[in-house]
Amino acid sequence: MLKDGLFELQEKARKDSSLRKKILETRKAEDPELALCELATELGCAVTVGEIYQQGQRFLSDMEDGRLGVTEAPKKWGDTYDQFFASIEGMEKKKD
Repeated sequence: MLKDGLFELQEKARKDSSLRKKILETRKAEDPELALCELATELGCAVTVGEIYQQGQRFLSDMEDGRLGVTEAPKKWGDTYDQFFASIEGMEKKKD
């Protein structure tokens, strides 16, 4: 499950600065989402590109339907991939 896999990867990255760097490097790949998923899989964290996309779409859909108390969803909200990287970048900034 995506949330479990990304959460597990995030927890591993919280304790390992070299892993954070590897995760951040995936954004430079030709297919960054796939590179992240491949790295996660190597580390035993189940994450697929389809799940990342589906989770973001589900969140946006719930917002647009008013299930989350929002009447108009911002276009970039729910981007699970970007939110994950924001957390990793935050960890990198905290260490300084």
